[in-house]
Amino acid sequence: MDLGIRGKWAVVCAASKGLGYSCAQALADEGVNIVINARGAVDLQAATQRLKQRNPEVEVISVIGDITDPSIRQSLVDAAPQVDILINNAGGPKPGNFREWTGDEWRSAIDTNMLAPIELIKLVIDAMASRGFGRIINITSGAVKSPLDALGLSTSVRCGLTGFVAGLARQKDFAAKNTTINNILPGAFKTQRLEHTLQATAERSGKTFDAVAGNRLASIPMGRFGDPAEFAALCAFLCSHQAAYMTGQNLLIDGGAYPGIF
Repeated sequence: MDLGIRGKWAVVCAASKGLGYSCAQALADEGVNIVINARGAVDLQAATQRLKQRNPEVEVISVIGDITDPSIRQSLVDAAPQVDILINNAGGPKPGNFREWTGDEWRSAIDTNMLAPIELIKLVIDAMASRGFGRIINITSGAVKSPLDALGLSTSVRCGLTGFVAGLARQKDFAAKNTTINNILPGAFKTQRLEHTLQATAERSGKTFDAVAGNRLASIPMGRFGDPAEFAALCAFLCSHQAAYMTGQNLLIDGGAYPGIF
């Protein structure tokens, strides 16, 4: 299927590894030019080279820095001739017990996982609407729909972003001008983030890593952790012309782990 986005420009945050990199790769495969961002210079440079080698026909630009910094956000947007696609993504705050989270940790989580995505949306959405094409994807978490106690810090601030998007996506100034905003809620995917979460759970519980991982797998009807490429394929579709009638949606991709009807 031709997704109709060849030649577009995308900004992909936290794209040096994990789900962010996989999304950048899927878009590059579709002929989309990419501006990628991460905080680590070495990993970001390596990701840039891999993307260029994968599809030499697309432009790949890297911007190093923390997206909580307004100047970094502006640099991301300025790096592209125009931003047609925005993939908001950031590593979540550390798992743990709510009694241990400090005020500074709460504020950092809000800045990273709620306010920074909102500010990036603010920088690009009006221009998207004026051109009659825009796709904004927020990578949040399956915990927004099915909370995990250890991820309470992450879940809380991502729910804030989800609530904000629910109203913004339905404004006719954007929805009627082919500018959509959707959230993807990943379950357990084979990433470093999952490994860190499982390790933290093991340390708190006194169980082995393998035991904790086995319990998590047992909760997934498909009996496996997700492949980041599967996540990226959904992301690429939501960026397509074919997905023009979808906005304000929260799409859960978790191997069937969520037990509810809706």
